[in-house]
Amino acid sequence: MTNSAAPVHSLESPDGGWPHVSVVVPARDCAALIGGCLDAIDSQTYRGPIDVTVALAPSRDGTGRAIANTDMGLPLQVVDNPAGTAAEGLNLAVAASQGSVVARVDAQSRIPPDYVERAVTTLTQTGAANVGGVQHPVGSAGLPGAIAAAMESPFGGGPAAFRRGRRAGPADTVYLGVFDRKALESVGGFDETLGRNQDYELNWRLREHGHCVWLDPSLVLDYLPRSNYRGLARQYFSYGAWKRTVLLRHPRSLRLRQLAAPALVAGLAVSALQLAMGRWRGAALPGLYTAACTVAANRLRDTLPDRHDRVRAAVAFVTMHTAWGAGFLTGRASLEAERKGERPRRAVT
Repeated sequence: MTNSAAPVHSLESPDGGWPHVSVVVPARDCAALIGGCLDAIDSQTYRGPIDVTVALAPSRDGTGRAIANTDMGLPLQVVDNPAGTAAEGLNLAVAASQGSVVARVDAQSRIPPDYVERAVTTLTQTGAANVGGVQHPVGSAGLPGAIAAAMESPFGGGPAAFRRGRRAGPADTVYLGVFDRKALESVGGFDETLGRNQDYELNWRLREHGHCVWLDPSLVLDYLPRSNYRGLARQYFSYGAWKRTVLLRHPRSLRLRQLAAPALVAGLAVSALQLAMGRWRGAALPGLYTAACTVAANRLRDTLPDRHDRVRAAVAFVTMHTAWGAGFLTGRASLEAERKGERPRRAVT
């Protein structure tokens, strides 16, 4: 949508025009990324008032200095997030802001110039509590690009609507999100006992309270994924561990697709045991899985014309699937580990 769109009237606004939007950004150890994120926010075409609040967690890479050196035309404030987790930072940023609409943005994301305008319009037209779009992983040449392609592949990232949704409408969850503040506050904001998966859990609570979470596939947001296998594995292991925590709290939120990676890991473990006992039938599942990864990687030929990059993508598939599944089955979700940027070790009950 362009600036010729009609003003929005149904959300709170002092003059009956475009509502005040507060953009909130959790930031930790992202000095190399935060500047690009804030530049994208500063380039919005939205004609209503916008302010930006960054919740700064303790960082070791000069993230605070990077934020201070950003030349923004929009009002920018920084609030301390001593606990360090994204959920706590987001709640602090929301509390420190005033807009009737809250747009959540991550340092690893890059929103398009018309993002806020389109999202606010859709929020108003649909009456939704949260409007979000589709995540588009992007990476530079070599391994980062291969990881991005693997994440965007249906085989790698799965069939969730926020990864490849094509139809606008209600959804389980969306990438990031633009919220009606009243709806967000009515359910208590983000769950600060969660180190990961807090977006899915929040959207579940919104829907449980009768609100609508709306996917707008025209909102495509670039996402900068991890650039190496170690970081990718740690990220997905944590995802799996925290997903189990969320499912234990909200069993009805379970989707069958969420059991695929744990089932794969369990099956591979059984296969390894069978092979150790000299039973060659144990090679069936590893062989089939290897073939599936190879076929899926070769389908990325248009995105990854170099054969070596397709091999890297295949390894990324294995890394994501096995790390997520192992985290779900064996990981112990720990907020303390999240604060330190380490692998979870201790359960939260």
